[in-house]
Order: sequence, then structure tokens, then C-alpha cells
Amino acid sequence: MPPQLWTGRFFDLWYKNAVIYSLNVATYKDGNGDGIGDFAGLIEQLDHIAQLGVTCLWLLPFYPSPGLDHGYDVTDYYNVAPALGTLGDFVEFSHQARLRGLRLIVDLPINHTSEQHPWFQQARAGPASPYRKYYVWANTEPENSADGIVFPGFQSSVWTYDLRARAWYYHRFYQYQPDLDITCPAVREEIFKILGFWLELGVSGFRIDAAPFVVEEVRPNRSPKRHYEFFGEMRDFLSWRKGDSVLLAEANVRASELPRYFGDGSRIHMLFAFLVNQHLFLSLAEERAEPLRQCLTTLPKLPQSAQWAQFLRNHDELDLSRLPPEQRDQVYAAFAPEPKMQLYGRGIRRRLAGMQGNDRRRIELAFSLLFSLPGTPVIYYGDELGMGDDLSLPERWPVRTCMQWTDDPNGGFSTAPNDRLLHSAITDGEFGSNKSTPPRSSAIRIHCSTGCVGSPRCGKLARR
Repeated sequence: MPPQLWTGRFFDLWYKNAVIYSLNVATYKDGNGDGIGDFAGLIEQLDHIAQLGVTCLWLLPFYPSPGLDHGYDVTDYYNVAPALGTLGDFVEFSHQARLRGLRLIVDLPINHTSEQHPWFQQARAGPASPYRKYYVWANTEPENSADGIVFPGFQSSVWTYDLRARAWYYHRFYQYQPDLDITCPAVREEIFKILGFWLELGVSGFRIDAAPFVVEEVRPNRSPKRHYEFFGEMRDFLSWRKGDSVLLAEANVRASELPRYFGDGSRIHMLFAFLVNQHLFLSLAEERAEPLRQCLTTLPKLPQSAQWAQFLRNHDELDLSRLPPEQRDQVYAAFAPEPKMQLYGRGIRRRLAGMQGNDRRRIELAFSLLFSLPGTPVIYYGDELGMGDDLSLPERWPVRTCMQWTDDPNGGFSTAPNDRLLHSAITDGEFGSNKSTPPRSSAIRIHCSTGCVGSPRCGKLARR
């Protein structure tokens, strides 16, 4: 019997009735005026989030990191980046969120670490190091070193030679992010320790970054093999430690592969609906519902405890890789007609408001679709205000600018001078904060006909 069942009934599957809000602590609100967002600033703005009708926060990585990949290059999974605060600040934030009825999901990038992580530094010391087995190595350059590149145009190989280790190491993403080897028992034990650590500090779940690569066994000159059963082991661990905690996974894969992530309801709780997202934008581009309707009919039937996570935009590019080239070109023509708006030959690096021409009616239509879809809605910070993007920034960074709270300098994000901000703030142009009115023309508020502004206790917010 699946662990969710008890006396013939399901426990309260809170994630099926949730509204999730995704944010980066470093770009949300600066609480001490040093030019970077922090947990103190985030606590100040929890009322804004709660008043939207949000019931769960998904925090992008806030761990110590060199910051080369938006914090996904982690050097310590058991701590908070010093610029964002301390573990004590995180616990206070967790407490304040709970007082407002907000659950927490934290991002967990465990398919790789930073090259500066102590594990990798010790692994480089030599084959005798116990950490050598944490990563994937080859004595000579593999023949398939260019296969599986994730970032075309910005990445030339998935294998890099390390002078100190005198060997090649595998990295599905950038070369400063060596991949962990999921087949290593010590790595799996470390992952369980990380899960247990943050559960003790009040989180209700984890967003699994790059889920297909987390369970991928890679060996030189061999085809990768995926061990989906590890998701079941993670689920079992969560069930014993905190029964209502969840796994939310990123897996942009073919429809036929999706059931392997859910299993029979004993693996991943929620998957982002990438196929739906891509066909939603195709429908918006074609101005007809058929592409979205047809996509919904082709999705696999979910186990009773499983759920889709529906979204419009997130912190990455809008990925269109599952659309045929001619349909992808249609979406490009509608929402990213200039080359600088496109990325990796498959995606769009713009925010929702910009793609919709800053037209409130079109933005509201997109949100109406989002909240009509089967699943749990996920909102990206700033989209509720109609924030824009900064296309002068490289790769995926245009949609990762500082939150705009007011029409004050730096959008009210920080009292520090603009040149001291760690991350860019949009101050000029159509979406800039240095205007007579704040950029709230596209404000979206989650509410129902009773005027409860999205109270978590309102039965009318129940999802399918």
C-alpha cells in the first residue's frame, strides 16, 4: 500500500491545493542596504506574498556559491550564503512564513556541485581520495565528449581535463559544475543527509533541479543509463522523516518517459508540465486553443497522489525544444522576433509581460489559462507586477533582475547606490522603475468571487 494511504483515505495532499511562488532571495529585497537581497528583506515582504493568495514559497538556491550560475554551483549544502544571512536568519524566516500559512520548498541542485566544493577539491588530490568516487572521471578524453551539450554556443564539451587530477571529469552543464555520481553509495547518503537537514529547519519539500541528470549513470564512451528508482528512495526517506513533505522535479522529457518519474505514485510527487507550457505559448501565438487542448489529451494518466506543476515563466529560458521546428518558429515570431530574445536555439529569454507586449488583457488571459489548467500553479516573482526583462544581460540572466517594489531608485529593492547592486535592476525604459508610476499596470492578484484575496482556507481555491 502506498505510504500516502491510511484507513482507506488519503492524507491531506496540500500540494494539490497550493499556489506556489518562486523567488531568488538575492534579488527579492535588500534588508540591510548592502546591495544584495537577504532573508531579512524577504521577511519584510512576506505579507505581500501572503496577500497574493500564495500558500507555498519555492526558494531558488541560497547556499554558499561562487555565483557563476545563479547559485546552482553550490559549495556547501548545509549553510546559507553569508551575504543572504545566517542559518539563524533562515530559521526566523521559516517561522515567519509558517505564521502566514506559507510552506517552503527549497531548490536542491544535486546533479552537480561547484568545482570549488570541498568534495571536488579533495577528489582532485588523487585516485586514493575517498571523494574521487563522488564524481565521474576518465583517464583519456572520451570519444563522445561533445554529446549531450545543454548550452549550445556557450559550452563546447561535457568533459574537461583537470591538471591536478590528471584526468577528465564529466559535467553535463558548465565546466565549473562537475557532476556527482549517483551510483556512489556515499553520494546517496550525502543527499539523504541534506534532505534531513533542511526538513529539520522547517521546509516542506524540495525542487529537484535537472532531475533526469540526477539519476543518470555516466561512463566514458558508453550510453547513459538512468536509475529512476532513486526517486523512490528519496520519497521513502521523506515519508519517514516528514510525512507530508514533497518532491517537485524539473524533467523536460518526452511524454512517454514521464511515468518513470511518478512511478506508481511512490516516486516524485509533482513534475513541471513542460509540454503543456510549450503548447500553451503555441496556442497564444496561434490565437487558438487547439494546440493546448490536444497536448492535454496526450499527457499520461497520473497516479492518484501525483500532480502537475503548471507555470508560465520561470528563472530559465522559455524552453520550446519539444515543439517541431515550424511551430517553434511560430512562437519565436510572436514573442521573440529578434535574435537577441532567443537562446540556445530552443528558447526565449524574456519575461511574460514583455512577450505579451505589456498588454494587461493579454497577461490576464495567460494567467487565466494558468489557473484553469489541471495542476498546481507556479508563479515567478515579479510577474504579478508585470516586470520586464533586461536583454543586455547574458544568457538566462535577463529575467533574473531585482524585484521592483516602488518607483524609487533601484525600484525600492535596495537603498544602496545602483553601482553597488550585485544583480541588475531595471530602472529605465518601458519597464523601468524610474517613472512617475510604479510598474504595476499588469498586477495580478489571486482571488475568488468572495473577495478573500486567496485565503488558504477558502474552499474555492481547491485544485483538481
